[in-house]
Amino acid sequence: MTEQDAALLAALPGYAFAFIMVLARVGSAMMLLPGFGEAEVPMPVRAALAVALTLVMMPVVAPLLPPEPADMMRALLGVAAEVIAGLWLGWLARLLVLALPMAAQLAAGMIGLSNVLQPDPVLGPQTSALSRLFSLAAPVAIMATGLHALPLEALEGSYHVIPPGLALPGGDAAQAVVQAVGSSFALALRLAAPFVLASIVWNVALGLLAKLVPQLQVYFAGMPAQILGGILLVGLLSSAVLSAWLGELRTGFSALPGL
Repeated sequence: MTEQDAALLAALPGYAFAFIMVLARVGSAMMLLPGFGEAEVPMPVRAALAVALTLVMMPVVAPLLPPEPADMMRALLGVAAEVIAGLWLGWLARLLVLALPMAAQLAAGMIGLSNVLQPDPVLGPQTSALSRLFSLAAPVAIMATGLHALPLEALEGSYHVIPPGLALPGGDAAQAVVQAVGSSFALALRLAAPFVLASIVWNVALGLLAKLVPQLQVYFAGMPAQILGGILLVGLLSSAVLSAWLGELRTGFSALPGL
């Protein structure tokens, strides 16, 4: 065995520790990152993407990684800190994406496609076909527009914001999550605003009709028209809703930690 081979063997534990540290953050983030962490993506594919991205990022972030600790407990704590950092970053990006299916779910309730009296026999009472449609459209739009690259850049830049092996600052991390949750719900309400307004006007009109014609079964007379009108409104506004959501998503992704 040559001296070069011996040096390589001696350095292997350090390389393995560095690989595990990077994989911990990258792999946990890939579970939630938009476009990559979708439930429809098979788990082996996500695992392969995480390993491939880890191999790509290792030469870039290697100077920032801590040396291999002699204590096993310190090593485990460092890996745990990396997992938490990856989940935190992935969750911040995921919250922005969830605004679109949340808006679709709200719109479905407003136009009569989601009703507690008539639950969806396939999807169940907790979701709707419209929400499912937009939740499938979201990753397609993200990948088609190239927005998936921004969270990946933020993941690489996060090593400068959150040093590897160190715990997240609890207060700042919690504040970022709270702000992201509020922004996501606010965006969902703005996207669904036309459907909310149309529903309010329609229900006021039905209330006046019920007063003028008491013998009329308002629910059975108005529900088909509400659903047909809602589907027409979805067809007219879906492109504008997607465009507005993508614009807000680009702005939100640009504000991720590390960018």
